[in-house]
Amino acid sequence: MRGRSLSLRRRLVIGVSVLVAVAFLIMGTTTLLAVRASALQRLDEEVLVGLDLVVHPRGGPRPEDASDSPDDTQESPAGAVSEGGPAPRIGALTLVLDAQGAVVEASVIGDDGTASVLTDAQIAELTADSLPERRPVSVDLEGELGRFRVAVERGADGTVVSGRSLADVTESTRTTAAILGGVMGGVLLLLVGGLILVITQSLRPLRRLAHTAQRVSERELASGEVVLPDRVDTVDTDPATEVGQVGGALNSLLDHIEDALTKRQAAEDRLRRFVADASHELRTPLASIQGYAQLSQAEGAPMTQTQQRSFTRISSEAVRMTSLVENLLLLARLDAGQPLRQEPVDLAVLLIDAISDAHAAAPDHRWVLEVEEPVEVTGDEDRLRQVLTNLLGNARAHTPAGSTVTASLDKNVDGGSAIVRVADDGPGIPEGLRERLFERFTRGDESRSRARVDAPESGEELADEADGGGGAGLGLAISHAIITAHGGRIDVQSTPGQTTTFAVHLPLAPPSP
Repeated sequence: MRGRSLSLRRRLVIGVSVLVAVAFLIMGTTTLLAVRASALQRLDEEVLVGLDLVVHPRGGPRPEDASDSPDDTQESPAGAVSEGGPAPRIGALTLVLDAQGAVVEASVIGDDGTASVLTDAQIAELTADSLPERRPVSVDLEGELGRFRVAVERGADGTVVSGRSLADVTESTRTTAAILGGVMGGVLLLLVGGLILVITQSLRPLRRLAHTAQRVSERELASGEVVLPDRVDTVDTDPATEVGQVGGALNSLLDHIEDALTKRQAAEDRLRRFVADASHELRTPLASIQGYAQLSQAEGAPMTQTQQRSFTRISSEAVRMTSLVENLLLLARLDAGQPLRQEPVDLAVLLIDAISDAHAAAPDHRWVLEVEEPVEVTGDEDRLRQVLTNLLGNARAHTPAGSTVTASLDKNVDGGSAIVRVADDGPGIPEGLRERLFERFTRGDESRSRARVDAPESGEELADEADGGGGAGLGLAISHAIITAHGGRIDVQSTPGQTTTFAVHLPLAPPSP
């Protein structure tokens, strides 16, 4: 059953029960055949004895004494029944034919002791040439008589057939089959019940191991400090048993995993502290570089064209480096769990301002705003504004001029969330890039058209600011971190060549009392 797999307990119970049932069936069939064969053997002996009694009746002359009897004037035909013969038995069949084939006697003793005469068809069946001599065989006389076991002896003086009914053998066989079926069926039922109890009891430690593994699998292990308090009980870690060996191995595995996760978390904490400290320390020299560059340009002293371009590039790169350092510092703080401000924020106002800024920055795009009503959430207004700016800037930077960018705001009352969507009809995002889109330093230059601004009189590319990180690929990573810190999520759906939609889900602000 692929759709519904059976548990190990059920497979064991069913498997052992089927094997025992097959063994019982073989044993019962063998016993029944042996009982029937034994009954047939005894019946055959009775048939032969009856045949001898008919052919050589007690009290009559035996063949070896016939020549010594001068008084015998006429020899009896083969099988002639004398008055001194044995009394007929219930179920006994006797058929005597003389040398000319005439019926001398053709009778069957019924259950009530009365004799009935055989019909011509039954006589023909009993005298068929196919019947072996003095070897009992079964024949079907049909009608009320049914099946008989008969033996034939043919002689010059006639033919004698003696038989016994198979009714007793058939009845004893049925009775034996019923007894065997009842006993074996009852034993099988008791065995199945015992198997269920024994196997259930034996598999309890394994089920406890499965429950422990299930609890561990439900824990969040991807990030943050991880503690695995779940362990297999000591009673289930006995190395002398197979289940105990599995339990001990599982405990060792959980210890190693917890140790590895602790070391990973410590390394991440050290990296975050390093990034935060480095970003914090870089802010001062970058500010100094930018200040000295602006001071040199503001003096108005004569400069060569190369000097002027150099100071311009120094100032531009200082601004870009400062933005990158600020974003890295923000990510480090968000990763460290630094709390954000919690105040009512009207997303409709933020979206209107963000669309206005985007239209001013890129008038060659078509900007569409769909807002029907105010939607209020609780969070940090500056950070949420940064998310909207990043998403709109990302749509502007990665779509060609003339593209349409639509920003909409909906309220999902059932889900208790606000949904901000930013959709564009640009080139789209390939599936391979979509999987790591929110990772840090992920760039979309290979797939989506990217705005490029060349510095005057130089072949150097000036970085765009679409992702809020100077084109370093931090914009979506920062947006994802901010939305996650607000208890929301951000999704993306993209069909290359048709449309790309970013959806931001944020919890609605609780209703005012």
